Amino acid sequence: MNYITQGMLDDFHKKFGKDTKNQVAMNAVVMSGIEKTAADFQSIRKNRNVFSLNLKQGDITDQKMSGRCWMFAALNIMRFDLIKKYNLKNFEFSQSFPLFYDKLEKANYFLEAMLENLDEPLNGRLISYLLVSPLNDGGQWDMFANLINKYGAVPKDVMPESFSSSKTRGMNYYLTAKLREFACCLRTEHEKGAELESLYGMKEQMMYEIYQILCICLGTPPETFDFEIEDKDGTFICDRGITPKEFYDKYVGWNLDETISLIHAPTKDKPFQKCYTVKYLGNVKEGKEIRYLNLEMEYLKSAAVHQLKAGKPVWFGADVDHGMLFEEGVMDYEAYNAKVLFGTEFGLSKGQRLDYGESMMNHAMVLTGVNLDEQGRPDRWKVENSWGKEKGKEGYYVMSDGWFDEYVFQIVAEKQYLSEEIRPYCELPLIQLEPWDPMGSLA
Repeated sequence: MNYITQGMLDDFHKKFGKDTKNQVAMNAVVMSGIEKTAADFQSIRKNRNVFSLNLKQGDITDQKMSGRCWMFAALNIMRFDLIKKYNLKNFEFSQSFPLFYDKLEKANYFLEAMLENLDEPLNGRLISYLLVSPLNDGGQWDMFANLINKYGAVPKDVMPESFSSSKTRGMNYYLTAKLREFACCLRTEHEKGAELESLYGMKEQMMYEIYQILCICLGTPPETFDFEIEDKDGTFICDRGITPKEFYDKYVGWNLDETISLIHAPTKDKPFQKCYTVKYLGNVKEGKEIRYLNLEMEYLKSAAVHQLKAGKPVWFGADVDHGMLFEEGVMDYEAYNAKVLFGTEFGLSKGQRLDYGESMMNHAMVLTGVNLDEQGRPDRWKVENSWGKEKGKEGYYVMSDGWFDEYVFQIVAEKQYLSEEIRPYCELPLIQLEPWDPMGSLA
């Protein structure tokens, strides 16, 4: 066993002081911080904001102080279709509407999990894990699909943003407090010998209390509404008394069963060309399970390029805690030269970063363009974010192809844009991953 000794500290001090580069680095970081000192301006030069394939989108959206990026990204793809189909200048779906039902469904999903595991030890890994975050803001593509299939969608002016949708922390605090209290009540009554039927009766009242909190925070969701909008030519579109589900079916009409989440998780426990799901990852209890098809990165890029060429944006999930120049709107694996600044390598591979908790998917965005070189290969990508116009280049980012390799973990593709070789893998049986697996992280 070795301890830090005074002699060791003296040696460290002398060694650090002998290298003049350390003095320069120390002065720069102390005065300006790591990011400004380590930022590499060459990243801005080489990642130019022009693209050989560029889809035009509506106005940039802003999720504000909420974790709804997965919803915003999915709804931004949906509005792209609607804007194009109906010749609109701009359009935005309500993000508050799916938020309401996502919270409601996640509450039910959590309580169902508690009832299914009443005899699991309270201090065991499963119950401890489920209690950490019963209904946070994050989500997955298949969770979005479940919400849309069940509840439909509405325009933003039908259920606009509220204080609590734009700043969810307070609402989440009280919802989480109630769900933990409900979990305690259900387990306590079970220990007293209550029948399962009685516990389910308790759960229905619990769900009303959650519904009540959501209505107070977000407003009651509309049952019917009038859809009224004017196109670029001044033609007025009006559809009265329509339900959210009717609106979605009529004006969007996606077949979400024809989409598939492709992931790149290069870890030993997840062989490629296999389908995976994650236990207790979901929202709508009766909805379809999360389905990931794990593939080599070349297949994700190929599907994304084919879909963009067809004029359709691409939903993707990535780790945005690395290599982002926020003000400049650049996402580049080499955006920060920390290796030179600190005089040490950061050598974990993508798979090792997943295994050791250094990286995971934490944000969803939309690919709306790509630049293809003379051989037809992508060298940079255009990214639509949902952080408002003040971030990046008017809300858009340039992503280097190297950043795609290292920090993109998932894209959602329509199955028709997959190769004949890959398409059959979409229907393979699901291999279950534990709830705490890194691919269970939410965007």
